[in-house]
Amino acid sequence: MPEPALPYFLARPRSAPPWPGVVVVHEGNGTSPQLLRVCERLAGEGFVAIAPDHFFRFGGSDPDKAQEHFTALRWGDAKADLDEAVAILRAMGTTRVGITGFCMGGRLTYLAATRGVDVQCAAPFYGAGIAQALGEPSCPVLMFFGGTDEWIPAADIDAVSRNHAGDVVVYPDAGHGFMRDGSDSYDETAARDAWRKLVGFFDKHLR
Repeated sequence: MPEPALPYFLARPRSAPPWPGVVVVHEGNGTSPQLLRVCERLAGEGFVAIAPDHFFRFGGSDPDKAQEHFTALRWGDAKADLDEAVAILRAMGTTRVGITGFCMGGRLTYLAATRGVDVQCAAPFYGAGIAQALGEPSCPVLMFFGGTDEWIPAADIDAVSRNHAGDVVVYPDAGHGFMRDGSDSYDETAARDAWRKLVGFFDKHLR
């Protein structure tokens, strides 16, 4: 039996196509309202944004099964999803595609840049495990971390910074999930600055 089609959320700009594109990769808890707001904000900045649900193989995103789904997802399957998401954007006329993601999605964003996904830039947010998967990106990267992240040791952030000098932004007082508006982890100061940097990064490399 063939695998079901990849489900995804798509946010389009109001302007006429073609648009630069961005793949938005969800956290370990799956597709969330916060992630969809990120897509809508990117569309407001003139990017067509697509957010694939990597957990569709397990019945779809379900916060009650997040840990189970998180540990079951394999890179080969995630890469296939990212390749398909990029292909969907290109079929819409997009010629340049960026990628961003948060937490688990941050790590997948980094792997996309270092393991063969056809993207023109990558901006991972607080991706745990990047220090254990360091590689040579095929595109420009800009990585964001919180200095008080309880899931990512400072030594890991230092290792990433050494390997990608000048391409890492650390907010000393922010913790894990500082972009997650509406939650206790949200850090407005860090989030506002990171959003400005993210949009500028995408403007530079995708337009």
